[in-house]
Amino acid sequence: MSLSGRERRILAEIELALEREDPELAERVAAINRIESDGGIFPQAYGDRLRMWALAHVWKIFLFGALVIVLLLLAVLTT
Repeated sequence: MSLSGRERRILAEIELALEREDPELAERVAAINRIESDGGIFPQAYGDRLRMWALAHVWKIFLFGALVIVLLLLAVLTT
């Protein structure tokens, strides 16, 4: 749902007033808006690589745990 022209003007006035009264806060808000519009702190390519790295390591941990369980079962069953 988009804003009407009147609503956009009101928001622009609020933004200008904030920049005049507290420039540091205005810069922080602008930084937050930049982060949110980019989709996060990290670039998309880095985020994709990070997810793939994490997924690969989760599978390694899962397979290692399954191997340990199988070996423990074999040790118990052969004694």
